[in-house]
Amino acid sequence: MEANPIWTVIFYMKRSTDTHTLRRWELALLLGLALAALLGVWLDKSQSALADQVIRLHVLANSDSQADQALKLKVRDSVLAAAEAYFQPGATRDETEAVLRAHLRELASAGAETVAEEGYAYPVTASLAENYWFPTKEYTDFALPAGQYTALRIVIGEGGGQNWWCVVFPPLCLGSVTESAAQTALSAGLSEDQVSLMTGEDEGYVVKFRAMELWEGFQHWLSEQ
Repeated sequence: MEANPIWTVIFYMKRSTDTHTLRRWELALLLGLALAALLGVWLDKSQSALADQVIRLHVLANSDSQADQALKLKVRDSVLAAAEAYFQPGATRDETEAVLRAHLRELASAGAETVAEEGYAYPVTASLAENYWFPTKEYTDFALPAGQYTALRIVIGEGGGQNWWCVVFPPLCLGSVTESAAQTALSAGLSEDQVSLMTGEDEGYVVKFRAMELWEGFQHWLSEQ
């Protein structure tokens, strides 16, 4: 049976339209992927640049029991007091890291003394870990985006309890610091843009933080697969 020429024309027109629509979706998808990749590169650079200026503090409790969590805070205070004695005003981030590495044993001993004074026999270890992943963390007057940072890690006993995070450089968690978080960070060498991002003064910082959190979290998830 001979094909109807009218239906043949309609068929080819529809096929051509569907192909054109598909190509537009393909182009839109490729463009979206390209923009996501560029955004990812920008987010990586922003977080990495900030991480290069920061040393985090990570104190891990033995367990989640009320007693172990209370002990964690006392160990935190003793370690911060010991660390404060080694810091020199105006020291750079690299100089501070070198000082911490040279006194890890003393910092662990300070924590262990507190543990013993409280009647426990948990061991305490102190180490500097590079590329340690942290989620987004908000403090009283500043915040840090998710990503990998160098961290001073204090582990009490099994280290199986909830942990406590803060920052030892810039010295935002030391009791002797009287300046605001912004002034302390600027004095430590962070740029105005980085300080504005941390303190929420940067226009659109909530969106940037959320984007960084999603991107860094995605990368962290990929690295664990």
